[in-house]
Amino acid sequence: MLLVAACVLFASGCSVHNIPVNEPLNAPVAQIIAEQQAPPLTEADENLIVLSFSGGGTRAAAYSFGVLRGLDRHQIPTAQGAQPFLNQVDFVSGVSGGSITAAYFGLKKRAMLDDFRERFLLKNVESDALSTSFTPGNLVRGLSGGVNDATHFPRWLSQNLFDGATFSAYAAQTRPRVLINAADIFNRTPFVFSPTAFSVMCSDLNRYPISDAVAASAAVPIAFAPIVIESYAGKCQAPLPEWAIKARTNPNAPPLLKSFANALASYHDGSVRYVKLLDGGLVDNYGLSGFTIARLSASTPYEPLTPHQAVKLRRALFLVVDAGRAAVGDWVNTLEGPRGVDLVSAAADTAIDASVRASYTAFEQTMEEWRQQLVRWRCGLSAEQRKRYGAPARWNCRDVQFFIGRIGFDQLGGQREQYLNKVKTSLQSPQDQVDEVITAGDESVTNNDVLRRFLNSTWR
Repeated sequence: MLLVAACVLFASGCSVHNIPVNEPLNAPVAQIIAEQQAPPLTEADENLIVLSFSGGGTRAAAYSFGVLRGLDRHQIPTAQGAQPFLNQVDFVSGVSGGSITAAYFGLKKRAMLDDFRERFLLKNVESDALSTSFTPGNLVRGLSGGVNDATHFPRWLSQNLFDGATFSAYAAQTRPRVLINAADIFNRTPFVFSPTAFSVMCSDLNRYPISDAVAASAAVPIAFAPIVIESYAGKCQAPLPEWAIKARTNPNAPPLLKSFANALASYHDGSVRYVKLLDGGLVDNYGLSGFTIARLSASTPYEPLTPHQAVKLRRALFLVVDAGRAAVGDWVNTLEGPRGVDLVSAAADTAIDASVRASYTAFEQTMEEWRQQLVRWRCGLSAEQRKRYGAPARWNCRDVQFFIGRIGFDQLGGQREQYLNKVKTSLQSPQDQVDEVITAGDESVTNNDVLRRFLNSTWR
């Protein structure tokens, strides 16, 4: 009877949707794009550090927070003397639950270690901001677009965590660059909240609320209505990037780059007026797409670095913090099942896990190709170019090491791994579970061989 009533109401045309809050450009596009570009990374550094936080609700947010806490025990030598590790992070990327930690770290830097646990991790967001009960009304809302709209989670994040901050806060700082990843469910491609995506739709990223971007990244289907971005196509003179034009016409372009380029073109020409965004984990639960696309779209061997940075670079660390869950359920030991929620969950987990394995492998290959291109470019520089770009004395053009690693529950092993995998990926967890996951993230740093080798190399 309940299902029949829901279907009747659904068929009657009721719809749950979000109103776009992004604003059109109010200045010449060249000026806006220049303002939205972050200042160059510090050119004296020999290191490039990129962190990426996976999805997984409060569990993922707590685990990545624990990793940051563990990383903060370390220092890295620089031209200005030893510096805290967290002060040297160049890029931080996040998806779903991990985007909450990434976005807050991008705002507060090391100071986030002082209050993120109390301001977010110990909060019962589901009780404070969401409707999660199984009721006829919520069933209808879920079938009509999503149980929770933007009057819930984005507003709560803005008021309780991000204090109304917009992307202008990121544009004003050198590091870390922050990449928040969602999924464009029409184009079936990652959507990275970046000047590139916003400029082609004649919209101002600087005035966009960080809370709404994070909410989009964490918008689980059915539980949340899609976050909507409006394209103001044709209302400015923003060009489609040259690399996107080439990728769309190149039959050999990497599929990720081509699909992203096609999505940008659809925003640019107005064929997609309303971009509908859901949980970024649907297309990339490791949050690696933003940096991968930045490299694949590069027109030079050194981008997204400057020539000065590329010459001085000696080592790069790419560290994925993976709070994804292992297989759950006992239906494999019975002839029947899975059914209902278990079936939906198993199908979603299968798609997500398959995509992260593929994206991680592709990321490793892309980064190794970049390292080789950097070496060839550096070794091909003339004496005058080396001097112009600040190559130090006794410079070795081949001295570029890339360290690519993953931190995950499975590396802790045994009963610890089993306990962590049972922690729910919702937006609320008991305090004892939160603290256990934080501690696990902290200890994972100590046990990670890739990180250890990177840190040891910085002191040589």
